Amino acid sequence: MTAAHEARLVAPAPGTTDPGPRDHADLAVWAPRATAVELRVRRDGAETVTTMERGADGWHRAPSVRAVPGDRYAYRLDADGPWLPDPRSLHQPDGVHGDSEVHAPAPDPSWTGRDLRGGTIYELHVGTFAPGPDGASGTLDTAISRLDHLVALGVDAVELMPVAAFPGERGWGYDGVDLYATHAAYGGPAALERFVAAAHERGLAVVMDVVMNHLGPAGNYLSAFAPYFTDTHETPWGPAVNLDADGSAEVRAFLLGLARHWLVDMGLDGLRLDAVHALRDDSDRHLLAELADAVASWSAALGRPLTLIAESDLNDPRMVTPTADGGLGMDMQWADDIHHAVHAWSTGERDGYYGDFGSAEVLARCVTRMFEHAGTFSTFRGQVWGSPVDPTAEGYDAHSFVAFLQDHDQVGNRAVGDRPDATTPLGVHAAAAALILCGPATVMLFQGEEWAASTPFTFFTDHDDELGPLVSAGRAEEFAQMGWSGDIPDPQDRATFEAAMLDWSEAEHGDHARMLAWYTELLALRRAEADLRDPDLRRVDVEILSEETVVLRRGRIRVLAHRGEGPIVLPDEGGAEVLARFDTDPETADADALALRGQGAIVFHCP
Repeated sequence: MTAAHEARLVAPAPGTTDPGPRDHADLAVWAPRATAVELRVRRDGAETVTTMERGADGWHRAPSVRAVPGDRYAYRLDADGPWLPDPRSLHQPDGVHGDSEVHAPAPDPSWTGRDLRGGTIYELHVGTFAPGPDGASGTLDTAISRLDHLVALGVDAVELMPVAAFPGERGWGYDGVDLYATHAAYGGPAALERFVAAAHERGLAVVMDVVMNHLGPAGNYLSAFAPYFTDTHETPWGPAVNLDADGSAEVRAFLLGLARHWLVDMGLDGLRLDAVHALRDDSDRHLLAELADAVASWSAALGRPLTLIAESDLNDPRMVTPTADGGLGMDMQWADDIHHAVHAWSTGERDGYYGDFGSAEVLARCVTRMFEHAGTFSTFRGQVWGSPVDPTAEGYDAHSFVAFLQDHDQVGNRAVGDRPDATTPLGVHAAAAALILCGPATVMLFQGEEWAASTPFTFFTDHDDELGPLVSAGRAEEFAQMGWSGDIPDPQDRATFEAAMLDWSEAEHGDHARMLAWYTELLALRRAEADLRDPDLRRVDVEILSEETVVLRRGRIRVLAHRGEGPIVLPDEGGAEVLARFDTDPETADADALALRGQGAIVFHCP
């Protein structure tokens, strides 16, 4: 950790808005445009309706009502509309259109947390990660049954794809509409608390994927209550979340409260913030900087690390620069360019945004500098892209960036959700994995990647009869425009969802078991070898032997990665020690020689 990052953890900037602890017995709602708001509470078969008191701040309160866990409640605006769920609801047991249910979180105060920078994160989708009996949808409780696998693999944290309540039972979660609530089909907030406790018992941190930049179309009632959105800015999903127009102070407090809910109230360890470049904010102080300082304050108060990870395509190191130095204060950001470089080099794909990637030279540049587009022309975007700041010259450490070979986007946004293993030889997968797992950045894996899972991960939804056909047609049209001539799995078809469920029996047999052993071995080396834990980008180098063969250098550790079909031999200068090997032909490979009979990788100590 750099000195600047340590300063960001202990010295938040003044003026941070902290929404403070929430009293879950106090039912209140911000509805500044409503003249009157009614509150309906159902408890033990009885129902009461109360006209709430309107304050000058636009908040409506009912001081005579004290809720208890299990109460169902809803709001009605100006007595002529439908009953609506609470924008800050923690549980929607009957779906996003039903009443809210009171829940009082109870996090474990004994958990001391984990610093995730430089560690290994495992991204999973609750519904497909650990299916229930007879192919039933996975839940947070069934996911607990697979946590020991992650511990044995060598993972430090679990990253859950969004669990905020969304329409239907199955989906990716990026169309959530009740952002504080845990999706009922996954077990609701009580199941999330059980999952977090089980993970913490095993020493695993839990990161939540949170979408602050937009809401889904079905069940999104925020605009009925208040100006949560603004036409001042546009996003790919329509009007932007209101961060800088009239009423934005309360919207910002709503999002800070969302972060506090997951990190403090529910006891999680970090947030992955979806597409932060779509958080359009012209305020003097960007929401991300405000959030970073608020989280630093909570971390200090709790006495445990709290982590913010940004998904950003801006290629700007300012994202992970401390707020005290004028940055946005994120602990880490996803490094898509590393993925693109390794993927294109190992698979040969050059379509779309892979067009500027694929060569060994670009691979070397991305592994050592994190970005390919750094004030350079992007042919995919048709413009100059990224910041010209050189992370190595400016002292940015590699642990501030998250590298991955697979993630939900890079697999799921393909036409048929195919993983690289579907078309790439096993040895090439092993070589690509070695470059990521032994590379300098923080590592992230995607569920099943560690055993070269054969199951695809395709986009799937469960919308109603009106929206569902539009989603299906839109998906087919999107890939038809890209020139895709094959069939597109219908996202509304339950079979598309079921096909994405992991087949855990694979991991025990054949090449799948061999790949699992390779991942486990590399992650063990990452923990054991000081050179592989070093975040200094200035001590990372890639030697290009040919377009098919590169050598990653990190201190005394070398990683030979070879995607060619022919053999490769390195001269042994004497004293080299092979630490790990994945060879196409393991039966005839020399365990000590710096040679591969075919595709694969060797990790070794250089004398």
